[in-house]
Amino acid sequence: MRRKLLPLAGLYLVQGLPYGLQSGLLPVLLRARGLSLTRVGLAKVLYLPWLFKLVWAPLVDTRGSLRAWLMLSTAALGLVCGLLAALPPAEAGPAGLPVTVAGLLLLLNLGAAVQDVALDTLAVQLLEPAELGPGNTVQVVAYKLGAVLAGGGLLALVPTLSWPLLFLLLAATYWLAAALVWAAPALQQLPASGPSEPPLRSLHLLQDLLAMPGTLWTAGFVLTYKLELGLWNGVGAVVCSIVGSSLGGALLARHRQPLPLLRSVLRFRLGGLACQTTLLFHLDTPGVRLGPSTVLRGAALLSLCLQHLLGGLVTTTTFTLMMRCSQLAPRALQATHYGLLATLELLGKLFLGTLAGALADSLGLPLCFAFFLALSGMPVLYLSLAPGSLA
Repeated sequence: MRRKLLPLAGLYLVQGLPYGLQSGLLPVLLRARGLSLTRVGLAKVLYLPWLFKLVWAPLVDTRGSLRAWLMLSTAALGLVCGLLAALPPAEAGPAGLPVTVAGLLLLLNLGAAVQDVALDTLAVQLLEPAELGPGNTVQVVAYKLGAVLAGGGLLALVPTLSWPLLFLLLAATYWLAAALVWAAPALQQLPASGPSEPPLRSLHLLQDLLAMPGTLWTAGFVLTYKLELGLWNGVGAVVCSIVGSSLGGALLARHRQPLPLLRSVLRFRLGGLACQTTLLFHLDTPGVRLGPSTVLRGAALLSLCLQHLLGGLVTTTTFTLMMRCSQLAPRALQATHYGLLATLELLGKLFLGTLAGALADSLGLPLCFAFFLALSGMPVLYLSLAPGSLA
């Protein structure tokens, strides 16, 4: 299993770099230019290619090998970073970014989304059912570490390194990862998609995917379980999130089933979010202040750390459930099947995340937290409808 997990860890780590760059570094730069939360939130439109993974997922299923898709997409990410190094931003455009830089960041997301389809399909086909827990722990933790390195790490290096040097460093990292794909023994024995496999019927593709056992329920769950996190995730505590992801993998490795684990954790998280919302309403009361040594300050920090820990645990368990569902699909449809579930997961996460700034500007944080608290109850209720094929 170690021969499988090591290359997966390296590839998922570099896959998290574009997200960290745009979620950690870019918002800080935009806010430093005086843009409102609404304008900063709308910059997430650059993630748009991630919502169209079903366009190229059938090609990954039927054309070439996963190893070739991974190597080419990773090398292409290095090329885009090299172009970003050669074209440092000058004057900001209407959205707060130069048009050229915004276009290259869009291409960066496109390449990362193609790599994501190939890498997730590799994990679905490479991991045995008993290895899904540790495999998804590696996936989530490595991805988050990559996001932290590209977000917080690059932010710390900005005062000492120029824009070209930062992106040359990223380009070198991607090209090193492409070499890893080429040399990793575990990836050299992957079967290529052969011409004997039946062609995918584009007009009936979605119908075929949704007909797989457990797919309709899993699609609904991954669409809703992070719908309310667009605002909660605006605060840090990445370490707690990684600890939660690792804890989820450890529990799954001890033969804990994903559905009962999700049911318990989501209920616990809903109670924590209710306490957090109550605390926010209290702090919004006139005359109440959050001093550096008050009990309220400690309660606020504890609630944030707890939510990120539980969020990490839920993410690892949900990804394990998604892979289990995709393994029920025929091999020729697994990339497309998992691509559908991953697209819905991202859609649920980004939908209100993009609008969170506008909601906070117009409604205020207390009402936003109350709204997202109501959304948090949806996945808890939805788990009662889980089909037996995923048990």
